[in-house]
Amino acid sequence: MLLLSANHICKNHGLKVILDNVTLNIQHTDKIGLVGINGTGKSTLLKILSGFMPADSGEIQTSNQLVIEYLPQDPVFDEDATVLQQIFRGTSPFMQVLRDYEETVQLLEQNPTDEKLTQRLMQLNEQMDEHNAWQLESEAKAILNKLGIHQFDAKVSTMSGGQRKRIALAGALIRPCNLLILDEPTNHLDNDMIEYLEELLKNRNCAVLMVTHDRYFLDRITNHIVELDKGKLYTYEGNYERFLELKLQREQEQQRIHEKERALYKQELAWMRKGVEARRTKQKARIEKFHELEDNLASVQEEKKELSFQHSRLGKKIIEMEHIKKSFGDKACINDLTYHVVRDDRIGIIGDNGLGKSTLLNIIAGKLQADSGTLEIGDTVKIGYYTQDNRHLPLDMKIIDYIREKGEYIHVSDGTLVSAARMLERFSFSSAQQYSLIGSLSGGEKRSLYLLGVLMEDVNVLLLDEPTNDLDIQTLQILEDFLDHFAGPVITVSHDRYFLDRTCHRIFAFEGNGVVDIHVGNYSDYAERKATQEPVGKVTEATAVKEKSGDTRVRQEKIKFTYNEQKEFDTIEDDIAKLEEKIAACEQAMLANSTDFVKLNDLTKEKEQLEEQLLLKMERWEYLTEKHEQIQQQKK
Repeated sequence: MLLLSANHICKNHGLKVILDNVTLNIQHTDKIGLVGINGTGKSTLLKILSGFMPADSGEIQTSNQLVIEYLPQDPVFDEDATVLQQIFRGTSPFMQVLRDYEETVQLLEQNPTDEKLTQRLMQLNEQMDEHNAWQLESEAKAILNKLGIHQFDAKVSTMSGGQRKRIALAGALIRPCNLLILDEPTNHLDNDMIEYLEELLKNRNCAVLMVTHDRYFLDRITNHIVELDKGKLYTYEGNYERFLELKLQREQEQQRIHEKERALYKQELAWMRKGVEARRTKQKARIEKFHELEDNLASVQEEKKELSFQHSRLGKKIIEMEHIKKSFGDKACINDLTYHVVRDDRIGIIGDNGLGKSTLLNIIAGKLQADSGTLEIGDTVKIGYYTQDNRHLPLDMKIIDYIREKGEYIHVSDGTLVSAARMLERFSFSSAQQYSLIGSLSGGEKRSLYLLGVLMEDVNVLLLDEPTNDLDIQTLQILEDFLDHFAGPVITVSHDRYFLDRTCHRIFAFEGNGVVDIHVGNYSDYAERKATQEPVGKVTEATAVKEKSGDTRVRQEKIKFTYNEQKEFDTIEDDIAKLEEKIAACEQAMLANSTDFVKLNDLTKEKEQLEEQLLLKMERWEYLTEKHEQIQQQKK
């Protein structure tokens, strides 16, 4: 059954085209994921389809049976309402009975001898029976419990931002509908909650249209992906994995079209240059076609290059934590954590909300003091900290000026410089948009800008607190590429399972009561071990310290190379030999050009760079060789 048909929808924000003649049909069995870069209009499209925003033109036709439930990115709350009142809001008789019943129960708890309230409750009991509302009330409380909300009569005004978003999500899930529209539903959910929501949506008998950055979530729920790109919609049948395959085919086809257009453009350009007199006789349609070709070619983006940047050199001591403890009142967040961060660490921090994940980052960043234990930061360490809160962004500052304050240029590994403007383009801020005020950006665009600001600083250690929230998938892929080439350790708090699998090879799992278990591998490795209850202990550095201190909780872990470490170990000796050969050749050239001071200066700089690279390679060789010996000893 066709629930909704949107035809030729157009929407502009000022001079910017958001939706350009967009058409979308939603069937009752559809589970649709809407993807696209931040600022392209995904949330705008959801608002238009939900009836919360008018289109500039176009038509939306709906089934007589359509009932929409919409979860916006920034839900509106009744501050005086209780949790249950908030999720039971609505004008239908069904929701009104539920709301009246909950209000009467609460009043009776305060005035148990009030006969009028007792009589009212009896009437409402009958109405609950008539509407078969008892099951819905029970389901509502079950969903709230699963989403970590346990105080049903608490005022919404007392709740945190994350709790409010979960209350709004629970309301959208519990209110009857046949089309559920969700804007970033996984934000502020921990991994268990996300998995619960996955099962709920997969098994729910209604259509779903959602915007989310969580790629595993998209892959496991959707049967259609709709991409919004430059105001146009592209529909792909299948889940997210299938979308990637089909999109690649589309891009390859577009590339073939562009190559043909370039060849045609060269022919037409030669024709256009035949002189003023000849041009008078040219066909008007052909001239217009030439200019159309010119515009199309100008709009094709340059191929994006890998982000491989130079960063400040790290010494051997980076971050050393010994017996760190932190509590807030009676609540223990971190209890006796010991760990020494090494150069290539990619640590993912996971756990339920409120257990202390951000607290650990704040201690490392120096924003919080541990109750006991020691934290030593190496002299060469420069920390970049991406927090969940970007409210300090100067809204009245131009985008380009904000990034230039962080860094005018960033050094690429081949020695060249990339400007702030070019980096903004890499993060999908066009040259025209760069001179707009930050206040004009969407929520996701502000997060992207803030992230780029952190990356542009000359840092060699990164702390990332929920970096995937409100970022589009393309920006996440750019960030993942950056982290692949970042020369220092990265410590990330995240609930994004795909991101953790893609970027991390060590997991700090906050288990509650201050317990932090450290696991080798990515998130999927951790989840598999946890499911099978395979004992996994502390990592090598922590284990050594714990064993000396007599900590009986330490369990033996299996040491192994990651895939990238094995590749590096197989080639690192050859890499060292090549660098030594280059240094020797450089020294020979310096002798040969001892009287050419310009050439000699260039050669001296080149030698210094090569020696720096050799030093880093030698440090990596020492680390990998030691680990290889431990693996061999373990096999014996």
